[in-house]
Amino acid sequence: MLRHLLRRAAGFAVTFLLISVLVFGMMEIVPGDPASAMLGTSATPETLAALRAQMGLDAPAVLRYLRWLGGLTSGNMGLSYTYGVPVGGLILERLAVTLPLTGLAVLLAVGIALPLGVTAAARPGGVADGAATLYAQGGIAVPNFWIGLLLIMVVALGLGWLPAGGFPGWGEPVAAFRALLLPALALAIPQSAVLTRVTRASVVEVMNEDFVRTARAKGASVSRALWRHAVPNAMVPVITMLGLQISFLIGGAVLVENVFTLPGMGRLAWQALAQRDLIVIQNVVMVFATVVIAVNLGVDLLYTLVDPRLRRRA
Repeated sequence: MLRHLLRRAAGFAVTFLLISVLVFGMMEIVPGDPASAMLGTSATPETLAALRAQMGLDAPAVLRYLRWLGGLTSGNMGLSYTYGVPVGGLILERLAVTLPLTGLAVLLAVGIALPLGVTAAARPGGVADGAATLYAQGGIAVPNFWIGLLLIMVVALGLGWLPAGGFPGWGEPVAAFRALLLPALALAIPQSAVLTRVTRASVVEVMNEDFVRTARAKGASVSRALWRHAVPNAMVPVITMLGLQISFLIGGAVLVENVFTLPGMGRLAWQALAQRDLIVIQNVVMVFATVVIAVNLGVDLLYTLVDPRLRRRA
């Protein structure tokens, strides 16, 4: 098991390095100069050269990459070109919104998808199966930002149950939680639709396995065979899909946070892109990538807890 963990950790490190090279290279080929964008078209060449030297942009690309990589590992991500403050502080401030939003969206997606998928698999072709299929098809077809706009119009403006946008801060925990509910639901509905289909298909497949039929032949009820034998053994594909959905949730947060005017990582990335604050963009992308890699590493390790066969193989 220790060797298995070390192999996964080494794979994490290699993936992190490859992504950092890719992100830095993409920022290098983006047209435009941050110094020119900050000073405008009337700046003199001497002023531009002085600002580029101050920002460290006059150094060779390889040296700038090594400096940036060293800063990433030590937490020093440089200064924002637009705000003039440390990028690490900006990201930590915005993570306090995006991470709870993503976590709440995952909980909502799982809370919707597992009961729907298992109920649909219990009686294939029944009413519950048809309703779950209709929900899954509709949820997959509708983008999350449109769901967000619909929730604002109906739940916030029409019914007045929840706020339409903004974030009061964690100094008011109840108000902060209420502010995250609608955006988290907008993120969760499309992902729960996909997860519902995967859960249903996986449970139906396991219900046809020999060990489930043996349990039924020994007198186990349908409900006991379903929840005691089928559902635990159907979780590996569900966990795989859940790990993959984290990246979609993070990507969807860019749009949803702007719809609900939440001061999260997605909105920070959007503003940095509009202001050509490249140092913020590349650090935000690296944080997103690190979170996705870490989640997938955690999912890979979770397999060994869910499936004893994988634990023995590891």
